[in-house]
Amino acid sequence: MIKEVSGDILLSDSKTIVQSVAPMDHCDQGLALALRERYPSMVKDFRHFCKLHNPKPGEIWAWGGVGGVQIVNLLCQESAEHSKGGRPGKASLSNVDYALKELAKWIIKENIDRLSIPKIATGVGGLEWDDVRNSIHKQLNDLPSQIFVYSTYQKGVKAKEE
Repeated sequence: MIKEVSGDILLSDSKTIVQSVAPMDHCDQGLALALRERYPSMVKDFRHFCKLHNPKPGEIWAWGGVGGVQIVNLLCQESAEHSKGGRPGKASLSNVDYALKELAKWIIKENIDRLSIPKIATGVGGLEWDDVRNSIHKQLNDLPSQIFVYSTYQKGVKAKEE
């Protein structure tokens, strides 16, 4: 079940939060920055993972923190490692589709019952929300999990995840 909600994803009741990043991302903008501030070890672990495994756009990397929180990083953007100023590159719809397919497999494997996902790859990634929304529904709609898509950001507002 996919339900679109309005609110602040950081106030979600979901223990699993999804975000979109680039390989070697500095996580210094938007949701990535907020998650870096809340979970600094996640970014340290992510950069270590990237140096060891050289992941490609379209892959995912999941991180688990204290209290059972999980952050799933969808690598939808081109690497920040080789771009100008170390900034993440643009996302592509094919990277989003592939990463969402990988996310679906991960959700089943890990038996995730609920998760929250923002408007991935539409900010720094530069994609159109309608295209990304269609991909989310195409790849995740048939899963037995509750999936809350935060399509409208409202800082400090708890969404109605019912």
